[in-house]
Amino acid sequence: MQTRRLGKDGPQVSALGYGAMSFTDFYGPTDEAESHAILDLAMETGVTHLDTSNVYGMGRSESVIGAYLHARPEARDFFSIATKAGIATDAQGRRAPDNSLAHLEAELDKSLKRLGVECVDLFYVHRRQVDMPIEAVTEGLATLVAKGKTRGIGFSEIAPTSLARAHAVHPVAAVQSEYSLSTRAPELGLVQTCAALGTTLVAFSPVGRSLLTDTPLGLDAIADIGFLRDNPRFQEPNYSANIAASDRLRRLARDMGEPTPALAIAWLLTRGDHVLPIPGTRSPAHFRALLRGAELTLSQGDLDAIERALPVGWTHGDRYGDAYWTGVERYC
Repeated sequence: MQTRRLGKDGPQVSALGYGAMSFTDFYGPTDEAESHAILDLAMETGVTHLDTSNVYGMGRSESVIGAYLHARPEARDFFSIATKAGIATDAQGRRAPDNSLAHLEAELDKSLKRLGVECVDLFYVHRRQVDMPIEAVTEGLATLVAKGKTRGIGFSEIAPTSLARAHAVHPVAAVQSEYSLSTRAPELGLVQTCAALGTTLVAFSPVGRSLLTDTPLGLDAIADIGFLRDNPRFQEPNYSANIAASDRLRRLARDMGEPTPALAIAWLLTRGDHVLPIPGTRSPAHFRALLRGAELTLSQGDLDAIERALPVGWTHGDRYGDAYWTGVERYC
């Protein structure tokens, strides 16, 4: 397995991580045994980086990982664990960013308890509170490092300029952003700023929420997944247009004798040695197809063919519906 450094002076981790939102029912039903089978496969194949959050299944994802670490104590030293907080829920069930130190520390304490660990390797602010200067937020995160509750800090979905401001206060080990052949906005400055600062760019949804796989989710399955049902890319007529466009990558993958998601992962790994994809899946078989991407070496001819199949701007529809943009920084 290739490796990446988690931040400029951080630990070496696998170049392919695992996004543990899939340990919840977000994309369909699953159970702890199935999730633990994924973790078994991760240990078998050298995937050392796990990404979770306090809001994934309202703590369920963290609890699943915690149960695994309890059953296999040797796994704690094997895995690098990242979690997130910063989204608060009010009495009416409405969510909004809360980046106060009091909220972040309280939620991190709960996460540590669910995970059964004393410290995580990386703690992100999940969504930005726009009326709180990022410098103040970073100072709070630095306090958590000083207290020994996290080894590194990060932010999710922030602009390159915000990263530079935060990094001036305390080294930012990682920024998490949606990045794939279907979402290339990070190339408008975030990829470059992360490289300049020694910050790892953790790419979530690297196979386009199934669009860049051999078996994209059908409309019947999408109808049962609230997030995708409300996502413009998975609504007609965008959905059919995206399936037709991404078929070009599937044809290319068949011609190359490789799984389509492997091409998507391998392409991301060529974007820089600071880019770390974290795909999620509920299926060990699908996980193996993703792992193949970390084994591939793409030639310049391969990269050119991928770009011809899916040139910049091919995707129809925005990547979020209106309700999901709160706390996400757009930039140009």
